[in-house]
Amino acid sequence: MTIFTPTSTHPLLVFGGAYSNVQATKALIDEAQRLSIPPSNILCTGDLVAYCASPQETIDLIKNWKIAVVMGNCEESFGNDADDCGCGFEEGTACDLLSEGWFNFSKPRISVANKQWMKALPRSIEFNFSGFRCEAIHGGVDQINQFIYTSDDKEIVQQLDKAGVDIVFGGHCGIPFGKRSQNKTWLNAGVIGMPANDATQDGWFMLVTSAQDGLNVEWRRLPYDAQSTADTMQREGLNTGYKDALLTGIWPSMDVLPDKERAASGQRLSVESLYLYRK
Repeated sequence: MTIFTPTSTHPLLVFGGAYSNVQATKALIDEAQRLSIPPSNILCTGDLVAYCASPQETIDLIKNWKIAVVMGNCEESFGNDADDCGCGFEEGTACDLLSEGWFNFSKPRISVANKQWMKALPRSIEFNFSGFRCEAIHGGVDQINQFIYTSDDKEIVQQLDKAGVDIVFGGHCGIPFGKRSQNKTWLNAGVIGMPANDATQDGWFMLVTSAQDGLNVEWRRLPYDAQSTADTMQREGLNTGYKDALLTGIWPSMDVLPDKERAASGQRLSVESLYLYRK
């Protein structure tokens, strides 16, 4: 069992989807240092390796950072030497076909030691933070590659009931949001390695800060050198739609998006802060 005991004297920094983007990962490490947040208060919701061209370097950075990391479907796939990413894309869709390129690029570039490290990551991490019972997962409570978006109201209610905690920190979907259901909350920090399909180059992360009678949840943009990441992809021959997405801020395919999120494509995203009152 992974023991994660963040202290309420510092904010909890949560992020997901580094996606082999070493420039974005370095930018987040710098931001955590600027905010004086120790590694013991940092949580990653998985998918360290995906679309970009620096899988080994990104894993090394995060592993050496000594933060808490939940297993995502990509860690599960690479850790078990699988033949695909296990992302949950429907066979034959644009997302499915695009994933073959970066997966086959990444697989031989990840060391055996890093694959073993990914295989040993926990599928969930339960912890307490400032009086709230929390669980970190990647996709759904029972399905590691389940896509859950802010418009999935009924599914979020069911997932929160199933989890049985005050707060679930999820990942996988790539777009930040927070959703309340009675006295329970689903939080998704978004990802740092790809834009949120909102026509900006920024990644996203989340800060959860203890207050006198509860928690303040705030989403922040992560600016970084997206051009450098795109140039690395070009240089390494990984010239895919995801390289263009880094610069345009628009995903190369929206197969996985519900209607509401698809309709919001290209619109600059704004995520309102939440205040969660302690029981």
